[in-house]
Amino acid sequence: MVGTIVHQLTKNASIEEIEKAGLGAYYTDHGVDVYPSSAAGVPFTAAYIAAKGDPIANLQEDLAAEQKARATYEKLIDLCRDNPDVIDPLRYLREREVVHFQRFGEALRGVQDKLADKKFYMNNNCK
Repeated sequence: MVGTIVHQLTKNASIEEIEKAGLGAYYTDHGVDVYPSSAAGVPFTAAYIAAKGDPIANLQEDLAAEQKARATYEKLIDLCRDNPDVIDPLRYLREREVVHFQRFGEALRGVQDKLADKKFYMNNNCK
C-alpha cells in the first residue's frame, strides 16, 4: 500500500519535480513504477523472511516484524505532516500492525500453553 501511495504521488510529477525530490536515480531504474525497496534503496528479498521451522521462533519473528512495520509507519506519518490523503491510510496501516501484533501474541501464548501441556508429544521423525 505504501508503494501505491508513492506511485500515486509521483505518477504525474515532472522530471524536474522528481529530480528535486531526490528521486532521479530511482526514476532512472524504475520510472514511477512500484519497486519494493528500503528507504535506503536496498531491494526487497525473500531473505528478509525469517522462518526457522519452530513455531515459537517463527511467532517471535512475526511479533518483531509487526513492531518494525508499526515503527516505519510512524516515521512515514512524521514525514508527511499535513497531508491527510497520505496520513490517513498510513494510520490505518499502523493500527493494523498493532492488531496483528496482538493476534501473534495470542497465538504465541497458545502454542506455549500447548507445548507445556504434559499430554502433548512432538515427533520430529528424527532417528
